[in-house]
This record gives sequence, structure tokens and C-alpha cells, in this order.
Amino acid sequence: MATHPHDHDLGLAHDLERLMRQAGSRRGALRWLVGGAGGLAGLGLVGCGGGGDAVASTSSTSGSSSSGSSGSSGSTSSTCSVIPEETAGPYPGDGSNTANGSIANALALSGIVRSDIRASIAGASGVATGVPLQVIIELVNTNASCADLSGYAIYLWHCDAQGRYSMYSSGVTGENYLRGVQSTGSDGRVTFQTIYPGCYAGRVPHIHFEVYRSTATATNWNNKLRTSQMCFPAEASTAVYATSGYGSSAANNAASSLSTDGIFSDGYSTQLVGITGSASAGYVATLRVGIAA
Repeated sequence: MATHPHDHDLGLAHDLERLMRQAGSRRGALRWLVGGAGGLAGLGLVGCGGGGDAVASTSSTSGSSSSGSSGSSGSTSSTCSVIPEETAGPYPGDGSNTANGSIANALALSGIVRSDIRASIAGASGVATGVPLQVIIELVNTNASCADLSGYAIYLWHCDAQGRYSMYSSGVTGENYLRGVQSTGSDGRVTFQTIYPGCYAGRVPHIHFEVYRSTATATNWNNKLRTSQMCFPAEASTAVYATSGYGSSAANNAASSLSTDGIFSDGYSTQLVGITGSASAGYVATLRVGIAA
């Protein structure tokens, strides 16, 4: 299991950014309950009304940890707001820092615009293995009554089953798997085929993403419009980490929680994915992301 510096060790600039983000994420967000479920894979990407900042909406459902499955049989909650700005962390691969003495920029790699991000590209041959996970993101505009945003780009990345980040962590510095870019369609959606991320010490399971105006501008971190993270229901993570191949993830996950996580402890209603599936068959996770476009 790779070791990772905690986000709160990243210095004064990060601390100031985090304080600003916390203040913004605690503004009064509209909350209501929506019954039923629909949409892709039985998960509704819940709609929202009104103007202003009302918009980023997530579906959160309860499931059964004993069977290793989770779904939309429970109540579905919806919260509308611009998704909080979060740190990209130490392993973004977006050209903002270095790895092994060189600028680490997966966005400049040939083939980075792709849906299936499990394999490395551009001459690297590694393939990340783990419980299959399909991630569906719907990007919407908080300044236009929740209208879908088409033609935008989303860069997504996360650690592998052993908690390692390609391009940075020991053993996978020559790999670039679990990183990819997709362009939103007319429905504002992108779909990534990946694996359920591992859990390393100090964090709950999570996925990072950045929003860009287009794939043409998704070449360097300086062009990004928003950076955030998504998290997962505890039941799904517990079921996944009971399977083989996830190393110390079960122990790390048991020692962590959303309420104490350094990123999500101030609130995660707009960042918690809706999820269906099982550890044996794989999962589908959905998240609606709102930005003030």
C-alpha cells in the first residue's frame, strides 16, 4: 500500500483555499426528498428547478451490506448547489506538479480522451484490476435553471486497488492508467469505465475530477473551471474491500469515515454518488455536478 501525504500537510496556500471552500459549501443549500428512482441503470439523476446557484444534485441510496449489493430501493435525497471546490491532491497529473523530476501531465498524452480508463496508454502497458465501476457524471449550469452543459470536458482520476496513483506512486510511475478525459454530450453526461478505487490511510474512498470548457482546453490545469471530488456510500466500499486484490483497503476504510475525512467532513451531500450493483457484478455510480457556467 502506497503512503500518501495528507491534504492538510500541503501548506498555508492550501489551508486558505480550504477555509474559503468550507465557507462556500455551508451556504444555505436547498434540500428536499424525491421519491422513486429512474434513469441510467435504475438511478435517476435528479432534476432541480429555480435559478441562481440551485443546481448540483446527487442521488444517495441505502443498500444491503450483508449481500454486498446496493441500489435505489431506499429513499433518494437531492441537494442543489454548485459543487464545492476541492484540492486536486498531490497526484493530479494535470501539469501542475512534477513526478520523478518531470512535469506530470496525463492531459498531454495521446489517447487520453477515452471512456475506458483501466489500461495505460501512450506506450505504457499496465492494466488496473478490481471490481468494475462505471461512473456517469451529468454536468449542469447553475446559471441557466440546471440546463445540461454539452461540449465541456471532464478529466477524472483516482488510485488503483492498492491505493497507488499512476505516474507518481512507487511501482506505477511508468503507468498512466485510471486517468482519462471525456466530452459531455447533449445530455451533459460523460461515462467512464473504471474500477472501484482502493482506500489508503488517511482518506475515505474517493475520485478526483476537473471540469474544462472543452477537450481543446483540457490540456493543462491552468485552463480548468472547477476541481472537486466524489465519495461513496460506506456499504458499497465495505463490500468491495471484502473481495481479493484490495490489499489494506478494508482496514484503512474501517478506520475512516466521511464525518472525519479531511475533505468531506464539512459536508458531502453534493458529492456522494448514487450507486447500484454489487461487488460480484460491478457497480454503476452517478453524480450530477453543477457549475456556474
